[in-house]
Amino acid sequence: MSITTNSTSTSSTLLSPQQLTLNISAEKFNFADTSELIAVDSKSAQHQAWVAQSEAKKAAEFGLNLQQAGFNLLALGEPGTGRTTLMLSAMHEAASKQSAPSDLIVLHQFDSNTKPLFLKLPAGIGTQLKQGLDQFVRQLAKELANLLEAKIKDNASTLIQEFLNVQISTIKTNIPKIQANKQLTQYFVLLQKDILDTLEAWQPSASADDNNLDALLSEGFFGRYRVNVLVEHAVNQHAPVIYDNDPSLQSLFGGIESAGDSSNTPDFMRLRAGNLLRADGGALLLHLRDILADEQNGTQLLEKLHRFLRNGTLQIEDLTSSSSQGSSFVSAQDAIPVSVKLVLIATREDYYELIDEKYDFFSYFPIKIEFAEKVKANAENYAAYAAFIAQKCQQFNCSHFTADAVVALLHAMHRLEEDQTRISTKFAVLEKLMLESAAAAELRGAKLVAKEDVKAAINRKYARHCYIEAHARDSIVDNELMINVYGESVGQINGLTHIDLADASFGSPVRISANCYAGRLDVLTIDREVSMSGPTHDKGVMILQSWLHTNFAQFNPLNLTASLVFEQEYNGVDGDSASCAELFALLSSLAQAPIKQGIAVTGAMNQHGEVLPVGGLNEKIEGYFRVCKDIGLDGQQGVLIPQRNLRHLMLSDEVIDAVSNGQFHIATMNNVADGISHITGHTLQEINQLAEAKLIAFKQILEDNSPKILTK
Repeated sequence: MSITTNSTSTSSTLLSPQQLTLNISAEKFNFADTSELIAVDSKSAQHQAWVAQSEAKKAAEFGLNLQQAGFNLLALGEPGTGRTTLMLSAMHEAASKQSAPSDLIVLHQFDSNTKPLFLKLPAGIGTQLKQGLDQFVRQLAKELANLLEAKIKDNASTLIQEFLNVQISTIKTNIPKIQANKQLTQYFVLLQKDILDTLEAWQPSASADDNNLDALLSEGFFGRYRVNVLVEHAVNQHAPVIYDNDPSLQSLFGGIESAGDSSNTPDFMRLRAGNLLRADGGALLLHLRDILADEQNGTQLLEKLHRFLRNGTLQIEDLTSSSSQGSSFVSAQDAIPVSVKLVLIATREDYYELIDEKYDFFSYFPIKIEFAEKVKANAENYAAYAAFIAQKCQQFNCSHFTADAVVALLHAMHRLEEDQTRISTKFAVLEKLMLESAAAAELRGAKLVAKEDVKAAINRKYARHCYIEAHARDSIVDNELMINVYGESVGQINGLTHIDLADASFGSPVRISANCYAGRLDVLTIDREVSMSGPTHDKGVMILQSWLHTNFAQFNPLNLTASLVFEQEYNGVDGDSASCAELFALLSSLAQAPIKQGIAVTGAMNQHGEVLPVGGLNEKIEGYFRVCKDIGLDGQQGVLIPQRNLRHLMLSDEVIDAVSNGQFHIATMNNVADGISHITGHTLQEINQLAEAKLIAFKQILEDNSPKILTK
């Protein structure tokens, strides 16, 4: 007994040329070319891109305006969607509303042999203090000999004390903001005491040949009175925004400059700030991938960042050397309080792969910003893309685009997403296509980029990456790979594969064949038997088996052994997009109903016989069309696709023209009943009746050949 599939449709549907792509009218735009948009709207390209990422923008602005500690941002999205550029623009916009943070300086701490003194001073004051103390050191070096001579002559340090008082007063007068700083006031007291103690202890050498004044006039003595400005800001500067595109332990956390054997530079003067210190009071942007890709230090980088986020403090370490040089100096440092808003950019794959392992780390990034890979195709987004194109033309100083050329670019972005209702947000791809189109216009001496230039750029890109596809197609045309596109055949069908090589992707037909005979091993896939199939393909075959049992084995065993194989496929198969084609080949073999060989089939199926959408549809159709074109179009060739894939069609002009001329056709199926009818000319009920008759014959064969049990 056979059971036909529940269906609201009884036949496949041939598509008209208008259904094979999205038709965008240039009349929707109120400009002749994009130069007019510059005069109307001077907003940046980043602003236009944010229009398409409106939800991400809301989250970014909310997170950047939260000044409390612990509200760091995690931006998730695919490369090319504007994650970095747009986040930097938002960070700069938020930082422009905040005043410059403090300068960070390091001084010698006279009451400690090794411990440096870290001070935060108002913006610009650190540099002024450095200049003031440098001038003080120069004056001291210049007058030191005279001061010591007066000391010896008068046996008193009165002149030295007066000199120091004048110099320190000059510094305080020139930099009035430091007078209220108690730590600096105490520092100057200790500085004067240190100089007086040193000069009091100094005695002239007894030998005229040994002038120990030269030893005093050295960096070992004067260096203690200098200022190491770790972080400096201008008074009129806004909060810092830093992008570390090559993060390392030293670039993030700073380090200690190595000292040569003959160097007298004091330890505190060798401290160097990292980007976390430079971004104090502002924001720092990092890529998670850059950290994870550092095989040597990636784990340590994440761990140190985690500690920094937990403690809110940073200690500069000697990260460039494994030796113990300066270790006592390092261990004696105070931890520096730092307030930085971290913006971490990551792909969703990297984030979800790491979150279980580093959950505590990501708990410090509560503001998650999702960058969409596609947005709705509506008038607002189209206008934003057009304005983006205009701004990029101005930025790159290239020719502007006509309205028709903008339509062609939008069409390409729809094609990139394979969706007539959604448009891709990979602005990096759009930029490259713009520049290649502008170059094409320049080659033909045009002042504006036209639609033909965009298509020329697309065709040139295809030509640069079509070698492998052309090689495979030649193998089919030369009959090395057996693909038949004429006539009819039993148990044989052309399926469609999608090959993705990262820099290029294309579709190619593959012959799927089936044999059926009496047995009880069910459906065997040769590819699976030799471990050349993936789990998704195997799942599709098991769904196919379920459909067969539902239709033919409700009351009796199936009594069938069937073999399926992807002919001349040696690289392995995966995916379930061929499950419909496999079922049709099997039913054809079982019912001995021939299949039209000019029709290639793609589509997955569920247990109820409903046909499900598949990916890579445009490449599959175009790849098969090019094969048929090279072999010879006869008007009987075409592709059968899932009806649920209709909105994904963004086919090339070449295919659309062939359909318009009746040389090629594309049909849709909603269920397997539609599909089997289209490729065989028989209804599913007729095929089922033929198949059931064959299964009854198989059953009889098995019973006739089964061992007989003798009874008395």
